[in-house]
Amino acid sequence: MPMQMGFRWYGEGNDQVSLADIKQIPGVTSIVWALHNKQPGEIWEKEEIAQVQKQLEPYGFNMDVVESVNVHDDIKIGLPTRDKYIENYIQTIRNLKDFGVKVICYNFMPIFDWTRTDLFHPIGDGSTALYYQKDMIQDDPKVMADYILKNLNGLTFPGWEPERMARLDELFAAYKPVTKEKLWENLKYFLEKLMPVCRECDIKMAIHMDDPPWDIFGLPRLMVDGPAIDRFLSMVDDPYNCLTLCSGSLNANPENNVASIVRKHCDRIAFAHIRNVKHFPNGDFSEASHRECDGDTGILDILRAYHDCGFEGYIRPDHGRHLWGEGPGTCRPGYGLYDRALGVMYMLGAWDLMEKEKAGK
Repeated sequence: MPMQMGFRWYGEGNDQVSLADIKQIPGVTSIVWALHNKQPGEIWEKEEIAQVQKQLEPYGFNMDVVESVNVHDDIKIGLPTRDKYIENYIQTIRNLKDFGVKVICYNFMPIFDWTRTDLFHPIGDGSTALYYQKDMIQDDPKVMADYILKNLNGLTFPGWEPERMARLDELFAAYKPVTKEKLWENLKYFLEKLMPVCRECDIKMAIHMDDPPWDIFGLPRLMVDGPAIDRFLSMVDDPYNCLTLCSGSLNANPENNVASIVRKHCDRIAFAHIRNVKHFPNGDFSEASHRECDGDTGILDILRAYHDCGFEGYIRPDHGRHLWGEGPGTCRPGYGLYDRALGVMYMLGAWDLMEKEKAGK
């Protein structure tokens, strides 16, 4: 199977970008989707999944990749109730199998998903982008959570469910005894329970990198660098225990060489996120266009690594700037139409050139 280009879509009534818009982007064959009305720990019912399938069919998109089936906090914390939620997760995997799903993207970050301090930061050319100001993360997490929820303008964002954010004090107290090693143990327990059903259903679990790749607000984070990825893959050494390798998440730490990680673990990367990041000397970073010279991530080296390794998984442009009138209230932060479409064309242009070189033309 050749590499497949995907595009994330948040569903009818929950995304200003339509399937008709996405259909006009050359080369996109896969919609990366989820049931965004579901809370972590709930079973995804077949009737709900069938509704998404019905929406995609007229456009010819496959629904092979789900992002994300979120993991309940009780599993991450390691509470006695975790087995109930793991059973629900297993039933969701079995239900997704009937619709041809091949990859489930998820993360194991405590409390918060990706974290930014400015969702529409001006970057000097008239566009805006997601921005991380490092010294702001030392403050009250409630301030950051309130800011993010307010700027979502009623749209859903996995990992930032208002119901969970309203319980921040409770969640921080519950995670207090969870050390980094305990979190590793809980992740291993979760995956070992899932692997038999993943093999049965031919569905790969693909963990997303922690974003940003360091501890925040005193909460441990695991998927932060090459050694952590090595540990993760060896800890549960199964071909169905895979990675969603996110270039932007890892390269928020400029010490991470994403292309090198691709070359080392390409056979265990089920899903690739391509995102560009611009670093600043004080530790802040801004997201950037996918063009190589606009950031510090090494986009072309990463794409070359995937191509050299014969990557046959799924790939998508991950985050983009907000362009041409996109902004608060008109697009989901990081997920406007235009810059992600430009990213698709940049990536496929580079890929087509490498294919032509390989064929000796």
